[in-house]
Amino acid sequence: MLIDVQFSSGHNDFPRLREAVLQAEADGFDTTWVLDHFDGAMVGGDRDVLECFTLLGALAEATSTIKLGSLVANVTNRHPALLALCASTTYRISGGRFTLGIGAGAAPDTPWSREHHERGIPIMPLLADRHANVVHNIQVVRATAEPMPIIVGVNSVELAVIAGHQADGVNIRLSSPHSARYLAAAREAAGDKPFDCSGWASHDDMASQQKAYDLGLDRLIISRLHSLDA
Repeated sequence: MLIDVQFSSGHNDFPRLREAVLQAEADGFDTTWVLDHFDGAMVGGDRDVLECFTLLGALAEATSTIKLGSLVANVTNRHPALLALCASTTYRISGGRFTLGIGAGAAPDTPWSREHHERGIPIMPLLADRHANVVHNIQVVRATAEPMPIIVGVNSVELAVIAGHQADGVNIRLSSPHSARYLAAAREAAGDKPFDCSGWASHDDMASQQKAYDLGLDRLIISRLHSLDA
């Protein structure tokens, strides 16, 4: 199983993130993953986050071997054509080391939608429409960008099935009590095609990290959502 790492720009500024990613590269982590939010408070941070693809481009230039990914780019945040251009740019700058992770975004009546409401960003009210938007974004990226791997972050069986049919991989939150069900649905929908199965867990959640091994995942993403100077 590959071991990846995710750091938070909601807790750390770029020089510290750059240092941490370079150390992760030296330590042999396979991929480093970048958040896609506006407000660092959404992940317990104390500052606005660095824009996802701008940060990925900077990290691509700073590194040479570690792979890079978005975990996950919220399809609510960008027009599909802009998402495709952002992904293509990151892929080109990194020399093909980039994986596009995308997600459907939160429902409008949940705490996770606050940062969108505050910025006047509309959210599709129906779950089916948000899922259809994921499919549309994948189709636009496939049609207009370099042929990069695409994974979908899921929190429902329905989106897991979409990941299996439409994408090259799935990501699950390992602390979810339904993570095994989501993974099974994605794997069944993917059939025999190559399909990357990953899960993320907090750096201090050893039970969820063990679940990655129990589920036979291809990769474990260790999420370090805290200040790296603490």
